[in-house]
Amino acid sequence: MSERVIVVGGGLSGLSAAHQLLINGANIVVLDKQGFFGGNSTKATSGINGALTRTQVDLKIQDSVQQFYDDTMKSARDLARPDLIRVLTYNSAAAVEWLQDVFKLDLTLVSRLGGHSQPRTHRGHDAKFPGMAITYALMEKIEDYAEQIPDRVQIVKKARVTKLLKDPSDDLKVTGVEYQTESGETKQLFGPVVLATGGYAADFTETSLIKKYRPEIFGLATTNGTHATGDGQKLVMAAGGTGIDLEKIQVHPTGLVDPKDPDNKWKFLAAEALRGEGGILLNADGERFCDDLGHRDYVSGEMFKTKFPIRLVLTGKASNVLDFHTKHYSGRGLMKKMTGRELAAEIGCGEEKLKAVFAEYNDIADGKKKDKYGKKYFANGPFDINDTNFHVALMTPVLHFTMGGVEINDKAQILHSGSKKPFDGLFACGELAGGVHGANRLGGSSLLGCVVYGRVAGDSASQYLFQKVLKQGGASSAGQRLGKISLHIDPSLPGQVVVDWGTGSSGPALTAPTPSSSSSSSSAPSSSADTASSAPTPASSEKKAFSIPTTEYTAADVAKHNKKDDCWVIVKGLVMNLTSFLPDHPGGVNAIVNFAGRDATEEFEMLHEDRVIPKYAAESVIGRVKGSNPVLEL
Repeated sequence: MSERVIVVGGGLSGLSAAHQLLINGANIVVLDKQGFFGGNSTKATSGINGALTRTQVDLKIQDSVQQFYDDTMKSARDLARPDLIRVLTYNSAAAVEWLQDVFKLDLTLVSRLGGHSQPRTHRGHDAKFPGMAITYALMEKIEDYAEQIPDRVQIVKKARVTKLLKDPSDDLKVTGVEYQTESGETKQLFGPVVLATGGYAADFTETSLIKKYRPEIFGLATTNGTHATGDGQKLVMAAGGTGIDLEKIQVHPTGLVDPKDPDNKWKFLAAEALRGEGGILLNADGERFCDDLGHRDYVSGEMFKTKFPIRLVLTGKASNVLDFHTKHYSGRGLMKKMTGRELAAEIGCGEEKLKAVFAEYNDIADGKKKDKYGKKYFANGPFDINDTNFHVALMTPVLHFTMGGVEINDKAQILHSGSKKPFDGLFACGELAGGVHGANRLGGSSLLGCVVYGRVAGDSASQYLFQKVLKQGGASSAGQRLGKISLHIDPSLPGQVVVDWGTGSSGPALTAPTPSSSSSSSSAPSSSADTASSAPTPASSEKKAFSIPTTEYTAADVAKHNKKDDCWVIVKGLVMNLTSFLPDHPGGVNAIVNFAGRDATEEFEMLHEDRVIPKYAAESVIGRVKGSNPVLEL
């Protein structure tokens, strides 16, 4: 492979950067320390923000980019960086429509989350969590490219980047990365680097950034995967970059408490959409204590001041609107359906008091009274103690998102701590990039930040690469190369463009995916530093045919394997031993262990297409349920 851009991290920001690089014509290598792409992006449950999108226009939502910018500035408070927030908000509609147009995603449902003056958080009608739907679409396409055009796209998983390589004569010039393979072998790659390694809201390591900057919240549980340990932040600071706002760690108010395991350090998130669609928070006395749709740090702060346990309560109407969410949480044992009277009994506050709380809230929603907490937006009421379809869950504040990160400019270039000049060949996007959200992030802007700044980083890195290519060999060489560019359609590669730099029979031609508009691209001669020993091995294009083993097991057989270190699950009639897959599952270990020894078909179908089994977990399929003839829709 000729010189390429190295993307570190396979969450939504890294995948967005990778796709933008390919669209621009660059070759890429994507490294991820996990065995599965997705990162925390797959966990996002509410949606992606966008102002003045086609969907908003169709729904006649009177939003504007300026309103979104103003809302974000207000949320960011004294740490607002107008240049970064302008890029985030002014590119939001383009980001949402890029996902719709290029990856054919449905993002035509819109809701209002806390801190937003208008409904602008987009998700799809397919009921899947939007973070998972969006990230999987980009993930599957990049993995397809790795098989179809391995000369353009390489993927290396379970590769932990341990060092940024720099030019010994130039402290501002990054030349590549050093990484460790799963077997412990150290390798190097050379080229411009896009870091998309995520945040540090699960950094419980010896070098914990949480413990260093916010020791008072170190003991809280987290919604993050175990991978979110601030690797990128530490790499950049070790190389001379700046960490900014590192004390700004968002504590999300609604982490779901498992009644069977309340002290578990790893929590599932209750989507902000639940409160956006009318859910309210009640304390141990059955009383309201805050504006449920206030900024996240405000709601969390008010929770710490009141009496636990705290419950999130959805009316039957809200439960129907959020049917996917309520089924998903209920299936995990994290939410219960109950009547109003059962709710009063569970709280222990008595029916009359709960009726009074509901009556006052309904009057506020109807405009008959002013809310002492300042709540302005109400949905899916009224609250009626005779409702038989309430959905209720226990809540606790949780470590969720890190606004702090490495200092970048509006081109996603990482800045040096001393000179404040950008490094050559080093870019950041996603949660790693500090300053984008200031002191507090709005719900729905995490996925947006990934896509917007992933694309910005991809544009900046590809521009840097091509400028470098043109400079190699001097001005005359660059001029000769420019004079020999040819562009043609290759009939053997539908929907792709071939760009040939006219370098003779030995010069590489690049096939550039063009899911949207095509753009000129270039190839670089192989770097002398990029030796065969340091280059990753392209993914094999040969696929072993998937077949379901004929070995049969009864449900009773499966039920015996119900622990973390011995975890069998039934899915669509297949018997799967997922014990060794647990660490790689992007949804976290608990998401599977919760179904150990049981049939998880309903939960699986809510989140996944059948094809993910042969694609990502084929080796885990050990047999079938006795007497069944399982069929996967592939």
